[in-house]
Amino acid sequence: MRSFTLLLLPFLTGVCDVAGSSDFRICAFNVQSFGDSKSQKSSVMFTLTRIIARCDVSLLQEVRDSQQRALPRLLERLNRYDTDHVYDAVASERLGRSESYQEQYVFVYRTGTVKVTGKYQYPDDQPGDVDAFSREPFVVRFTAPKTAIKEFVLIPQHTTPTNTTKELDALYDVLQHVKKMWKTEDVMLLGDFNADCGYLAKKNRKNVRLITERSLFWLIPDKVDTTVRSSTSCTYDRIVVHGERFARAVVPFSAKPFNFQMEYRLTEEQALEVSDHYPVEVLLKGDANKNLFSGGTEETSHSKFLSLFVVGHIFFQMLTWWL
Repeated sequence: MRSFTLLLLPFLTGVCDVAGSSDFRICAFNVQSFGDSKSQKSSVMFTLTRIIARCDVSLLQEVRDSQQRALPRLLERLNRYDTDHVYDAVASERLGRSESYQEQYVFVYRTGTVKVTGKYQYPDDQPGDVDAFSREPFVVRFTAPKTAIKEFVLIPQHTTPTNTTKELDALYDVLQHVKKMWKTEDVMLLGDFNADCGYLAKKNRKNVRLITERSLFWLIPDKVDTTVRSSTSCTYDRIVVHGERFARAVVPFSAKPFNFQMEYRLTEEQALEVSDHYPVEVLLKGDANKNLFSGGTEETSHSKFLSLFVVGHIFFQMLTWWL
């Protein structure tokens, strides 16, 4: 297996070089019960600020800001920490079946690189499957002129662990609804899907349209650990893009967890004060990298890139499986 990997490294490096670089980063982070109490912990907020300041758009989950103090504190810290950008946020209503436990989806974004052009709270009233989600998606449309994709829609989801299979499958209905409503194919689904270990059995995967539909690309492969605890290794957090056009706008192999514990030299205990999840992220190519291959038609160039994208994606899934 090691020899096979070494043989492929020049090819993979070449693909990455062709793709070019980009600093437009989309992130998704389960911040684990982020509310008034947590936002008053200086060390936690410092680390959280550093993590989010890396991203042009950050989806935050498990925001439990019932006092409406935590998010303003976070934005204030972000804007003091990173003076090169201005940060703002758009948030869902508080969601959940129980009055005693509710969460919000929050998108924090840099106003200079991306704009909110639409938002939509999915009503979760699909005929025959009403109330499929414990926390129904809060869908947001963005425009990012300096990226190759220009405009895209983000569908967030933090699944209920005990109902992961059903909620992941129901996300396919949300996708179809949003595509029709906003007349777009450029959609990314992201968040803590709980899509691994005991919450998504292998035998159930064939029943999840979000997995079986061929127009969807799962960018965070199985066997990649998105959890902080050394005692766990699960790929809970995911990024999924819909359609070839969006796949082409992604920097190849840029989708990954961000190990803030290692990056910021924290102990496991210190990292767990921030969250028990690592954020996941992906880079979008800049507009200058739109045509990746010289020569040939644009259609041919797109086909070549997509082929490389898919081959590389499959390879990394095989690699993580065997390792």
